[in-house]
Amino acid sequence: MGLRNHSLLSFLLFTFLFSLSDPTLGIRIPDPTRNQRSGPVKVAVFALGSFWRSEAAFGCVPGVVRTSVGYSGGTKSNPEYRNVGGHAECVRVEYDPDVIQYKQLLDVFWANHDSRQVFGQGPDVGDQYRSIIFTNGTLEARLAAASKEREQTKSRSSIKFELKRNRFLQQLIGNMPDLELVTSSLAAKLNGYAAELCPPEIQKKIDSKIDDILKNGWPILRNI
Repeated sequence: MGLRNHSLLSFLLFTFLFSLSDPTLGIRIPDPTRNQRSGPVKVAVFALGSFWRSEAAFGCVPGVVRTSVGYSGGTKSNPEYRNVGGHAECVRVEYDPDVIQYKQLLDVFWANHDSRQVFGQGPDVGDQYRSIIFTNGTLEARLAAASKEREQTKSRSSIKFELKRNRFLQQLIGNMPDLELVTSSLAAKLNGYAAELCPPEIQKKIDSKIDDILKNGWPILRNI
């Protein structure tokens, strides 16, 4: 009896695993948006670093119907990972214009990467990870240009960006005004420290200096 039960269990387990490996036998999760769209979808294409992360950035945005990845912007007809031929890694976003507008997709684009990094994003270094908005028509081009100008205005006002995001470090140096931040060598070092881009020995030196300040009653940090 025990052997029979064991054989039955093995058979059921095999059937379950086989069904997972064969999509025709698996359970298909229905797409709730499939029958709700009243009109055709539109397409937007963006490059904002690695296409795996780019695709994920748009996947859950309300109004986005489908996403896919590929290459665009180069000359090679059949780009490959190790030979992209000047292309950039891109995400193709199909969206329902009754739910989300192109302008809102631009907001998602800017919010999910640092366009100031010219040759990559974070650990992904290379020209294929550059930032591009591929437009399809005059209206998209105008909206993209306007959004780029807004972002550039923000960047010009973001003096010592990493340092200004860290309120604790700003307080340690006495909340310097922007004019002083531009010329301060201390602010320059702390900006690199806040981004964790200083050499390890410098990072440790600043860590130690900050620990001493906290132990001694929070004076203003004057030098490193």
